[in-house]
Amino acid sequence: MKKTVFLILFIGIFYVFISDALAQKLLIPDDAIRIRIIPNSNSAFDQDIKMKVKDKLEITMYDLLKDAESSEDAQKIIQDNLELVDKDVKQILSDENYDKGYEINFGKNYFPEKEYKGVKYEEGYYESLLITLGKGEGDNWWCVLFPPLCLIEGENDTDVEYKSIVMEILNKYFDN
Repeated sequence: MKKTVFLILFIGIFYVFISDALAQKLLIPDDAIRIRIIPNSNSAFDQDIKMKVKDKLEITMYDLLKDAESSEDAQKIIQDNLELVDKDVKQILSDENYDKGYEINFGKNYFPEKEYKGVKYEEGYYESLLITLGKGEGDNWWCVLFPPLCLIEGENDTDVEYKSIVMEILNKYFDN
């Protein structure tokens, strides 16, 4: 009985400390390439434009990056296709009669701190594709292009399921 209690206590402590550390590190690798779209403002119109640009670029970037095997491959693909990104953004803004201008930058760009689903993402300069619409004063959208963490949704429209080896072991021994 003491061994079982000790095992449960050990696994619980291990799970709490390790799962938090893994969640912080595994979600976005150090060599990841992000995408960030900053709208002109928080008006409904500007936020709608941001989402239309996002939706189009998710498809474009998935098609471009689906076969990239490394961060270096992805960087080259993005760099070689900035004209296509520009064309996509320009077309959406034209279709929407958006006349506030835009800017596209690929390189090290600033990202503010963000907390999402209990995970804190540190502020800093990250390799990224940045699209700034108008004055760029609205709430932004960002995600990871490579590895394709946000582009998965565009392909499958399914939820990602995370599993814990500790929980699988516990379930194996205590659900029987």
